[in-house]
Amino acid sequence: MEWKNIYRGILMGASDVIPGVSGGTIAVVLGIYDRLIAAINGFLSKEWKKQLGFLVPLGIGIVTAIFLLSNAIKWLFEHYPGPTKFFFLGLILGVLPYLFHKADAKNKFQGKHIMLLLLGAVIVGSLAFLQANEGPVVENMTTSTYILLFFSGFIASSALVLPGISGSLLLVILGMHTTVITAISNLQLDIIAVTGAGIVIGIVFMSKLVNFFLNNYYTGTFAVIIGMVIGSVFVVFPGWPSEGLLVLMSIVTFASGLAAAYLLGKVEYEV
Repeated sequence: MEWKNIYRGILMGASDVIPGVSGGTIAVVLGIYDRLIAAINGFLSKEWKKQLGFLVPLGIGIVTAIFLLSNAIKWLFEHYPGPTKFFFLGLILGVLPYLFHKADAKNKFQGKHIMLLLLGAVIVGSLAFLQANEGPVVENMTTSTYILLFFSGFIASSALVLPGISGSLLLVILGMHTTVITAISNLQLDIIAVTGAGIVIGIVFMSKLVNFFLNNYYTGTFAVIIGMVIGSVFVVFPGWPSEGLLVLMSIVTFASGLAAAYLLGKVEYEV
């Protein structure tokens, strides 16, 4: 068992609770993105037992973060959204040099790869212009509500597989974010089970698609991935704070994110 995947999973799970931040981006930051995609696909093959050592600790970390940290992260996001997002902004920007190193961009990137990078950045960056308003908590559960929750989970699952695409932001756009987060906090098992089923099926579908492109067009796919991570900067950026204390807090959290990215790069990328 790769037990250090527990802390990786905690980081991924914590990020998925915050609208605008992607668990897929954190997987890239941690240097495990391609292994994650391969492990998910391998788990669905005859060699599924070989993937348990990677996936089980990661899953423990993700579930732990979602259930134990959802209230704390929700509180941080409600009271200090700017400084919280500046931490992730520093984390994302700080890891970009390692991503270019991993892709061997200096030697392998050609004009077409630069175009793919820009395409990925534009696709994800455009999400910053979507109007997303928190919907009210859905209390009257009907068949149509459960169906909506299932497909919301399916769509939001792309956040774990596609860097830069925030599952929480997609849930906000679909009007289901408050309902799902409240259900997790209150352990409403019916909502958790239906949404979770959509997430699992969505992860399987998207991982197979990404795995195909990684195996057949690695450099081009990684160019798109780096572009999506760059594009997520525009989604995560909360705007410049107006109060002096918030400015100081944002500077500190941004610097903390950069420092964390440096340490992660040393540990995870072995550069």
